[in-house]
Amino acid sequence: MTNFTFEDTLTQIGLGYTFAFLLTFVRPRWQWIAFGGILFSYWLAWALYPAPGANFDWAAVGVPPEWHQHLFTGFAAHWNKNSNLGQAFDVWFLNLFPRPSRFLYNQGGYLTLSFVPTLGTILLGVAAGRWFHDSAPKIPVRKFLLAAVLLCAAGLLLHFTGICPIVKSIWTPAWTLFSGAVCFLYLAAFSWVVDVKQHRGIVFPLVVVGMNSIAAYVMAEICRNFVESSFRINLGPGVLNCLGPGMEPTVVGVLTMIAYWVFLFWMFRKKVFVRI
Repeated sequence: MTNFTFEDTLTQIGLGYTFAFLLTFVRPRWQWIAFGGILFSYWLAWALYPAPGANFDWAAVGVPPEWHQHLFTGFAAHWNKNSNLGQAFDVWFLNLFPRPSRFLYNQGGYLTLSFVPTLGTILLGVAAGRWFHDSAPKIPVRKFLLAAVLLCAAGLLLHFTGICPIVKSIWTPAWTLFSGAVCFLYLAAFSWVVDVKQHRGIVFPLVVVGMNSIAAYVMAEICRNFVESSFRINLGPGVLNCLGPGMEPTVVGVLTMIAYWVFLFWMFRKKVFVRI
């Protein structure tokens, strides 16, 4: 039986991209109005949905006792894991489809409705592309930096005042602002190094991955267990724990990433590029 799910990364991008494409046909001012309206309306809908009460059954929604230390209190409790508007929507929506058993919750707290604030993230990307295009041949580094500062300040303000916490897994409006700031910061840094200062050699490792981003994504999804287990079997704990047992996952992760890159480099040299 098909397991219908809409909270995974590719679905979130696909749903948001559909509406973002339509918004590219309107003027930039209306795109910014849509950006603000989407985030505010989404925040308001969550804020109006009842927060979990003192006797809420957390175990019934997959929240173990050890997770309780991470739960928000006060107004921010509207965004607690699996006890929010998005969770209620998924319990209704996902159970409309044929399922081997009734949907109760997503273990990671991921939600279908997260595609709505994800649309805000995509619109920030649309703005970045427009600034690149309108400023050519110059690089709008200052615009990127200004956007990073403003978005970061807004996201942190919402988080620390308790108006809207920064939570990646449910893509809160505050996270949209904060993560957008980080993206603009990286964009400014790479644009300055690569396009302004012409230091292109130092980003070659990233070019190898970027030229085959689809292949890289698929490899990370379907090859991870095989590659990691191969390192554990053939290298053993003596090598993998060289920096201490606590660092073993990091060592395995770095080795896995290197293995992926070597294969992508081979594809790059052979001019094998997976595209849609």
